[in-house]
Amino acid sequence: MTLTTALRRSLVQGDVFDGGYAIGEDAVQEQVEGDAEQALTATAGAGSVSFRQVGKIYRSSAGEVPALEDINLDIPAGSVFGIIGRSGAGKSSLLRTINRLEQPTSGQVLVDGVDIGQLNESELVRLRRRIGMIFQHFNLLSAKTVFDNVALPLTVAGVPRQKITQRVNELLALVGLQDKQDTYPGRLSGGQKQRVGIARALATHPEILLCDEATSALDPETTHSILALLRDINRRLGITVILITHEMSVIREIADQVLVLEQGRIVEQGEVWKVFGAPQHAATRALLAPLQHGLPEDLQARLLQRPPASGRYEQILALGYSGESGLEPDFQRIAQALPGDQRLIHGGVDRIQGHAHGRLLLALDGKTLLPDFNRLTRGPEAIAHHIEVIGYVADAVHSR
Repeated sequence: MTLTTALRRSLVQGDVFDGGYAIGEDAVQEQVEGDAEQALTATAGAGSVSFRQVGKIYRSSAGEVPALEDINLDIPAGSVFGIIGRSGAGKSSLLRTINRLEQPTSGQVLVDGVDIGQLNESELVRLRRRIGMIFQHFNLLSAKTVFDNVALPLTVAGVPRQKITQRVNELLALVGLQDKQDTYPGRLSGGQKQRVGIARALATHPEILLCDEATSALDPETTHSILALLRDINRRLGITVILITHEMSVIREIADQVLVLEQGRIVEQGEVWKVFGAPQHAATRALLAPLQHGLPEDLQARLLQRPPASGRYEQILALGYSGESGLEPDFQRIAQALPGDQRLIHGGVDRIQGHAHGRLLLALDGKTLLPDFNRLTRGPEAIAHHIEVIGYVADAVHSR
């Protein structure tokens, strides 16, 4: 009996992926087929992905449903590339065309310059051996130990046991699970399960790692540790990491470049700091909204659009930072550039790829004559990339 046959039998007997997903025979074939030599060989400098006018249409009895339209994109080898969009935007469809789990209706997908749509069955098997994939719900075999889950692709590829043991031990050390090799998935935390999934995806020395909502089922602290691990893998091994998510915080933390999908089309793309600093499309702005330093509720309730007719009031200035030209908040220069006394009442600044992004809210006396904002947002006298009066507050924002 071959190991593939044994796997099929165990699946029929109820050996399902931990997380509630059974796998079929075709999925087993797609993930574990290959030869031992390729399974233990890494290709340096490989891992670029290109899309040329890619389109995808799903057809059903209800009619045609377009999922992707006119996708043109180049993902450099060795980069961390994020694909983000709302539910139904086409993220998963796009990701799955890279290992041809989805066949485009039109256009070309090229991996290292090769049109994968032209590959025959054996060539496709070899391609998939070069592309690892991790999933939102981990997809571990619940009746296999951590060691056996990680070893599975190598075992079915026919790699000698001694080399399997060496490789699995290397990978468990890489993901920090050396002491869990004999543990079953049911006794692991969500973060530990995802680390097993990452180790398994790396077993055959892939050049590309696809991450399908890999942190969506994890708590924030665990998400941070998994993203740090993926970034470390990218830097140490030079693997191209392509991830899809609906969480801009994930993109901010790990990606070099980002693409925004909306209704199957690319609406924005570029370096993460640029897209975050000056989003151009409404979909991008909507996705970024949870990360923005908005007005506190108490201030929003008191904010007036016009100065009050009488009594003391303050004007609220917003200073925005988009990451351009190395400009960052400098409170000494701000105090010198703005008249009178200023108070910082709210705001925050994040650093993305070495660039400062964020907004500061300052309160100034309502009678203060404000300087020319153009002068303070351009050239050597600039204190922010954007300055505006967002409203007025009667009396003071807080009691003195």
